[in-house]
Parts: sequence; C-alpha cells; structure tokens
Amino acid sequence: MNTQRPEEIIFVVEDDPEGGLTARALGVSIFTEADSMQDLKKAVIDALKGHYDSEDEIPRIIRLHRVHDEVFM
Repeated sequence: MNTQRPEEIIFVVEDDPEGGLTARALGVSIFTEADSMQDLKKAVIDALKGHYDSEDEIPRIIRLHRVHDEVFM
C-alpha cells in the first residue's frame, strides 16, 4: 500500500485551566501538553515521532493554531 505523506498537520493550542498549554491534532489522534509554548513545540515534535512509524511519514508543515477564549460581562 502506497500512502502519501500529508503536506501539513494542524494542532489546536489552548490554555489549560490548570496551567500550561494543550495541543490537539485535527483529524489525527495526537494530544500533548506543556508549560510554555517553547516546550509545547518540542512536545508536539515528540508526539509526532511517537505517532508515526518513521520520520518520513511526519507532515512537512506543522501548524499550531492558538485559540484564546475570553469571557467578559
């Protein structure tokens, strides 16, 4: 079976209510968390390496979409 490497993967990044950040991939079952954005980027790479069988399968573009909910009034 010949599967093509996805061009990109998108992670939704949100503030964790207990502190730090979470990242959840869209369309793929990958989730990770960290205390800072710098650490989260490293955690995303590690999670991708753990999810895919080889680094050749990891999408070329990794996009982090930061979501910030604000409640007022």
